[in-house]
Amino acid sequence: MTDTPDTRLADFEDNRRMVFGIAYRMLGSVADAEDLVQDTWLRWSRVTGPVASPSAFLARTVTNLALNRLDSAAVRRESYVGPWLPEPLVTEPDATGDVERAETVSLALLVVLESLSPLERAVFVLKEAFGFSYQEIAEALDRTEAACRQVGSRARAHVRARRPRYDAPPELRRRATDEFLSACVGGDLNRMLELLAPDVTSWSDGGGVISAALRPVTGAENVARFILGLLRKLGAGAGTRPVLVNGEPGVLITVDGAVDSVSVLDFTEGPDGRPLVSAIRAVRNPEKLTHLA
Repeated sequence: MTDTPDTRLADFEDNRRMVFGIAYRMLGSVADAEDLVQDTWLRWSRVTGPVASPSAFLARTVTNLALNRLDSAAVRRESYVGPWLPEPLVTEPDATGDVERAETVSLALLVVLESLSPLERAVFVLKEAFGFSYQEIAEALDRTEAACRQVGSRARAHVRARRPRYDAPPELRRRATDEFLSACVGGDLNRMLELLAPDVTSWSDGGGVISAALRPVTGAENVARFILGLLRKLGAGAGTRPVLVNGEPGVLITVDGAVDSVSVLDFTEGPDGRPLVSAIRAVRNPEKLTHLA
């Protein structure tokens, strides 16, 4: 079969989700991922002649483009003001199709991927998220298959050691998130303390652009009082609504109709089996929320 511009476009559209998903997992930025989707398309559209596996070609292209960008991203993050969090992908709670199209991954996992080397991240994403074989990964990264297996094993061990060990069902996470949000909005400090794990940690990403804690806040009472103080500052114009944040139950906060922040909670199992909030990640940097406007 002869390749034509139409078949090139069709092959690319069939793999667009994968291309975006690889770029987003590698960079943690929606804007950068969308840029790489366009760059990948430009390279793909210039290919002449048949390609045995369009998906393998596109995965190799976007992965190497992402690796090239990671150096400049690392430099930017060295001078970043306060905690850095990935740009959130936000959908409505019933928009599971949109979540799938966005190739979501939890903010907690994206933060862990930041601690991997670029090569480890690439191997982990291609293998664990998209199911490429080590032979395909080796060809994409110009490494030996044995080397990629070793890198992949190291990356998996690193991720396992740092991922939350308690994985509550989505409906339980939603109820627990809503219950905690209700306590926050109602200013019920005692109820908040009942729902927070003693060693809970809160990260706020303001990027130096908007008010946010410059260091993680730890401990149930410190976190609860920090949240209540922030909600008081937002004033009567603040509103909240449940959303999915990278496929997980989260909260979008608006002020006078404009997006102020996006938050997602992690949970641990409490002594009585109920989920307790173990981590809160809130993105407030408006530069990371422009795609939600």
